[in-house]
Amino acid sequence: MADVIHFTPRAELNAEANLRDFIEVCKRQLTIFGADLNFDDNVWDVTEAIGLRRSSRVRLVFSTWSTVNDSVPQVLPEPFLSFAKAYTRYQHAFRPTKVVGQRMAALRALEAALSENGSLSNPVSVSPHTLNRAAQLCVDKFTAANAFRVGGQLEMLCNFMVRNHLLATPVRWRNSIKRPRDSVRVGKEFDEQRHAKLPSPAALSALANIFHIATEPADILVASIVAILCSAPDRISEALYLEIDCEATQSIPPSGEQAYGLRWRPAKGADPMVKWIIPSMADVVKQAIANIKRVTEPARLIAKWYEAHPTELLLPRHIEYLRGSERISLDQVGEIVFADPVERRAIQSWCARNGVELITMEGGEQMVRFADVEAALVAQLPRGFPWLDEVRSLKYSQALCLTQRNLFHDRKATYRGVVEIMNHQHVSDRLGARPGLGVRSLFERYGFAEDDGSALRVSTHQFRHYLNTLAQAGGLSQLDIAKWSGRKDVRQNRTYDHQSDRDVLALVRSVVGDEKKAVGPLARVHPSALIPRDEFARLKVPTAHTTEFGYCIHDFSMLPCQIHRDCLNCSEQVCIKGDAVREANIRRHRAETRQLLDEAKAASANQYAGSNRWVEHQERTLTRLEQLCAILDDPNVPAGAVIQPSGVVPASRLEQARSQRALSVSANPASAGDQLIEHARLPAPINASEEELQA
Repeated sequence: MADVIHFTPRAELNAEANLRDFIEVCKRQLTIFGADLNFDDNVWDVTEAIGLRRSSRVRLVFSTWSTVNDSVPQVLPEPFLSFAKAYTRYQHAFRPTKVVGQRMAALRALEAALSENGSLSNPVSVSPHTLNRAAQLCVDKFTAANAFRVGGQLEMLCNFMVRNHLLATPVRWRNSIKRPRDSVRVGKEFDEQRHAKLPSPAALSALANIFHIATEPADILVASIVAILCSAPDRISEALYLEIDCEATQSIPPSGEQAYGLRWRPAKGADPMVKWIIPSMADVVKQAIANIKRVTEPARLIAKWYEAHPTELLLPRHIEYLRGSERISLDQVGEIVFADPVERRAIQSWCARNGVELITMEGGEQMVRFADVEAALVAQLPRGFPWLDEVRSLKYSQALCLTQRNLFHDRKATYRGVVEIMNHQHVSDRLGARPGLGVRSLFERYGFAEDDGSALRVSTHQFRHYLNTLAQAGGLSQLDIAKWSGRKDVRQNRTYDHQSDRDVLALVRSVVGDEKKAVGPLARVHPSALIPRDEFARLKVPTAHTTEFGYCIHDFSMLPCQIHRDCLNCSEQVCIKGDAVREANIRRHRAETRQLLDEAKAASANQYAGSNRWVEHQERTLTRLEQLCAILDDPNVPAGAVIQPSGVVPASRLEQARSQRALSVSANPASAGDQLIEHARLPAPINASEEELQA
């Protein structure tokens, strides 16, 4: 285990001296990211320390803000470079994270703000202006959500520097980047965000077709992985780390029907589980698993052979006789290394890249030592072989998505005896992630495009957002959605809920007049024989938008809100049973109302003016909250039921004006008398006869 060292700043030293001490402690004493880490390197491989379940490496590149995407990025200048390395290492010891990119982005943005106008990139000179400028750089470059998160890392960085006396002038700075609003579900901005998070209908239709017509091994694998992702809200890393015996079945009493599911290990801490597949997708997933097993079986046989012979070279059966040979020809090297025939120059290039010496024989024929080829290929086994995930006791030979190396590469030959696990890049490239780099997507290969002719593109995480949104719209409880998605906290569901105002409106309309799905006035509406039920629902519920406690069905095009967001005392507020976030808001509001009622009663006992009205209001609100919570806790009310308050009659504007007039008169009787006298001085109305008017 890595040693953890606490850095203790010395108050008698200035910021420069404390900075030097901090860097020395992190460089000489800390062993986070490995005791053998070379602190002076500008690229750190931290794959093992981060612990992400993927085959690609995780590297920290200490590059500048403006060159981070360059093929040869520019390194951060000193002294900021050493501070960035020390801070990254120290923070990972006490606040480890798998999202190291946000921490690095905050450091790059701060250095960019420091170095503007030719200033020296010295971290001790950070000021509020510097932090504000760094935050602005994040806003200009990232999406709203990512900018907010990087801004949080900037605030954490500032607090760390203040706490450890690393600033010449201590500052107090809060993240000025606003959290993106996710409660507004109407308008162009929301529609654009929703479109970015969900796969388009054209993409879903195209992928369904490709699943049935794909012929190339790589295409079959990607289409099959997509089919699995469309059956349950999975993360791509979870799907790629499925085991070969991942399928599970269970008999459902009393019918005896067989439920079908996949054994799953969530990537972010939830317990292992079986994800049961809905019957309509079960046959699709079974076919997808069968396709993957068929394509990847050769790779698992290779892995099993190397488990038994870790230092020997796997040879095809027809050239097994070469084992023990001193020298072999280039053609024989090609048969050993590659699964398909390749040109001689490709074999020569492979030998040069892997340190296999070419020996020119008499007559000009080129040969190589068999031992050199064996050593080169055995060295290319995956890191940690035979273990893919030693914590889970998962070997490469037990992995469902194990392939021969270069199977997904369009321009490189597939290896015969070297294996690798499918990674996120393999799948995302086939879904259109890198069109500018010459990687053709499945859609291009099979001739599919958007309805307007533009290129189709899908990310693997969009399927997870899509299924979560379907579950929200279908009324699945928040706890079930969290368990289905492999989450530890139901509050994370909100990020994946992309129901629009139209979806909410359809949900509320669907329960009008249905006593099994609604509680309150919406349930007691009598079906009309003169108008279809769905048409009546459109008239009854013209619109809907989200609130803190559920949904409001007030039509703002007819009249503004008359009660100033006192939602629970309004008959146009509806709540959905099973929405964990809003149920928690309701219960918290009940606890707050109880406290406010006690305070109002105490004020009334002390005869504070107007306190009796607050007692009345809080008692009425608390009664309604108690009734609402009783319905939410009633096991006879199904999850997804729509609950609407009844018997709520908010005061009209006329009633409020009359009450205010009465209060003003009782508070100032003299003024009221003056008004009566003034009224008496007005001239009496003249009632002229019709004849006088005509004259």
